[in-house]
Amino acid sequence: MVIKDKGRDSIDFGKSKIGPLFNRIFYPTLLSMVFASLFTVADGIFVGQGVGSNALAAINIVAPLFLITTGISLMFGVGVSVVASIHLAQNNHKAANINITQAFDVATLLMVVIAIAVFLFRIPFLRLLGCSDALLPLCQDYLLPILPGCVFIVIQLIGTFVIRLDGSPKFAASLELFPGLLNIFLDWLFVFPMQMGIAGSAIASSISCAVAAGLVIWYMFFRAQTVKICRLKFTLTSLYLTARNVVYMARSGFSSMLGELAMSMVLLTGNYVFIRELGENGVAAFSVACYLYPIVFMINNSVAQSAQPIISFNYGAGNRYRVQKAFRVSLSTAIICGVLSTTVLTLCAKPLVGLFLHAGTNAYDIAIAGLPLFAYSAIFFAMNVSIIGYYQATEQNTRANLCMLFRGLIFLVPAFILMPMFIYPQGLWLAVPVTECITLGGILLTNKGIISAT
Repeated sequence: MVIKDKGRDSIDFGKSKIGPLFNRIFYPTLLSMVFASLFTVADGIFVGQGVGSNALAAINIVAPLFLITTGISLMFGVGVSVVASIHLAQNNHKAANINITQAFDVATLLMVVIAIAVFLFRIPFLRLLGCSDALLPLCQDYLLPILPGCVFIVIQLIGTFVIRLDGSPKFAASLELFPGLLNIFLDWLFVFPMQMGIAGSAIASSISCAVAAGLVIWYMFFRAQTVKICRLKFTLTSLYLTARNVVYMARSGFSSMLGELAMSMVLLTGNYVFIRELGENGVAAFSVACYLYPIVFMINNSVAQSAQPIISFNYGAGNRYRVQKAFRVSLSTAIICGVLSTTVLTLCAKPLVGLFLHAGTNAYDIAIAGLPLFAYSAIFFAMNVSIIGYYQATEQNTRANLCMLFRGLIFLVPAFILMPMFIYPQGLWLAVPVTECITLGGILLTNKGIISAT
């Protein structure tokens, strides 16, 4: 398949050299995801400096909602990208377009239902997330304005996968860049000059996400070349086929959702443990790691997402050599990114923590001691994400799902409970690195094919 139009160079997933092809997708994707992470970091800086450490802790309590939202988006985004890539490799453009339309419609509707449910049951929801009495007012102030933004995030993230598949990785990158810059400006405006507090930060994020979703809708209707939004039928047969296709896409992308749920478990379990052991200051310190860790996640996710359409297309075309070559490029890039991430987080702990918290406070001291320990997770996480991305792209969904379950639940929760018993308080920060390391060891021991593929 060759994707091209008047304003773009051709992209041939089946014949172009793997290295340059990967780089062509990777660098715009990396740029967009790093910018998205930096914008999130900027959000935390404005809140931490302009409102206070309790506000940071409150956002960290609400943060699992973002990860659920992102998980739904990635499940449908990765799923439709894998399925549509295979259809396009077989020259079945109609089926690809139908799948894309179904992914947008079903995911958006699902998120609307979740947002309404969270609004109606917001107090029990916040209690479930571990919110204390002291943080409850701040959590409510942040939660309510952010709910519309969650719906827009779904459209934005699915759009990045579809637009990248359409051969426009630079436009996909702009979906993070321009709304992110707007978010920074609005954060500053609402938090400092207008003194709107934590609610102002949430409103800024929702407005920025709405702009990004608008760009996706504009692209799909007015600029898309290879893939299109189409009209769906509402007969019983069509609804049955939609349900079948949604299940197929969800199976292909489910491990990506599990990855986000794994991160939400890191937040949820970490919040419970840190607030129990170290109080609100502990949660505020942990929130610094949670603000910085998405940068690591986004960097390595950009590696997996860049390799995915190449691997999926050639897997659908039956070209095993190109599949293995793309995976080798992906894994080696992930290892480099993981080592660099760990190095930066370890050596620059003081200036990074100082961006969020005032020096001399209890939360600051706790974060300074813990962040270098937490940083070791980046190396193992990078390799795990690359391997799981390969499983997804080649429809090895059971393997991908099991890996995500191990790192997000089966190993993680016991690690958070047991590690502090052996080494306190360092064990609180080492729970995530130990979980990622054990998961990687399990992958290598149980699947010798991964080693041979590299």
